Amino acid sequence: MARKPTGYGELLRTRHAARLLTGTLVGRLPNATAHVAIVLFVRAEGGSYTLAGVLATVYGLATAIGQPLLGRAVDLHGQPRVMLPAAVVSALGMVAFAVVGIEPLGLAALAVLVAGVFTPPLEGGLRALWPSVLKRQDRVHKAYALDSVAQEVMFTVGPLAVTVCVALWSEATALLVINLIGVLGALSVAVSQPSRSWRSAPREAHWLGALRSAGLLALLGAFVFVGMALGSITVAAVAYADEQTGVSGNVVYALLMSGIGFGALVGGLAYGVREWVGAPEPRLLVLIGLLALGYLPLMLTPSYGAMTVLTCLAGVFLAPALSCAFVVVDRHAPAGTVTEAFSWLVTTFGVGAALGTAVVGPSIESGGVTGGFAVPGAAGVAGFLLLVLTRRALAAPRRTGLPPVAGQSDPSRAAEPGFKTGHQA
Repeated sequence: MARKPTGYGELLRTRHAARLLTGTLVGRLPNATAHVAIVLFVRAEGGSYTLAGVLATVYGLATAIGQPLLGRAVDLHGQPRVMLPAAVVSALGMVAFAVVGIEPLGLAALAVLVAGVFTPPLEGGLRALWPSVLKRQDRVHKAYALDSVAQEVMFTVGPLAVTVCVALWSEATALLVINLIGVLGALSVAVSQPSRSWRSAPREAHWLGALRSAGLLALLGAFVFVGMALGSITVAAVAYADEQTGVSGNVVYALLMSGIGFGALVGGLAYGVREWVGAPEPRLLVLIGLLALGYLPLMLTPSYGAMTVLTCLAGVFLAPALSCAFVVVDRHAPAGTVTEAFSWLVTTFGVGAALGTAVVGPSIESGGVTGGFAVPGAAGVAGFLLLVLTRRALAAPRRTGLPPVAGQSDPSRAAEPGFKTGHQA
């Protein structure tokens, strides 16, 4: 008899699950709010929007560099020895930024650089812990979906928390409070029993680490384009909002961004409810194709009400694609590199978003708002085509693993490689 599908409630009632998910989300709050907090603080100090954007970019690029390096350190030395010290150093970098301000600029940039490089890889660390906590493939798959949904909530609530801190106290206090909260979240994860007892699988010494996997490289390449699509939408939406008459541009922009987040939330919840069988690589190809398809209608730029609906539709397949990508990353990461591999996914996504914001400006200047929204459509299609061209590399993961769903008789499920991340001390 097949086991009854695991619900989100049952998943969160599993020992350690709620604590790990909550601690990770809280620990990642500084990263989710840094771009907003930095811009508000620089403006409060009398700096220009250009300076604010440069410092926010420094933080983003530093985080992109630091995540895979710290992820590799976690795989080599365990989570507590890396996560908590990194969180403390990152927070101290932001504290220094709040104290120094924007003068001298070199010192301010160095403080932001340190804060970004030492951002702890909590996201990759959580996904490495799920198999040892949840024990079964179906539960781990559902946890990946729940994690994606929770991230959408965090990236919506996080900037709101910054604005509340600014309203109650000041921009500098917001930097201090958010980063203190982040350290407490990292502490909650690092001292937990699953984090303390987790050990990576033995790894083959190789300077490329996780990047020696051809399948992983194909996936990361595709998600550079997905990140590009999202980064370009955030800028194109500003240009669209500025052209609207009879309504506040800020309101229109908030509606469009909320639409993306709401669509991803609904899509993630729906994806996690279903029990998926068979290898995830073909499913990921379909999801990325549907994600790209959802970006194309944005070029129509109808009235802001209809445009909000289109952004909701554009976001629907984002969380499912990310959830499926987490499973694929775990299947293709070389033994002993899983935290690093997950961290590379975070990095490529962030780099893609930065590229998207850089490319979309000239597109808007040459082709108007329609030209701006052509960038996410083109990026989505490029990501899909890359997966099509590299599908052979994606079709050959290593095979080890976790037990599948009890009672599962489907041959494709039985043949699906399991997870390699649940290794205990």
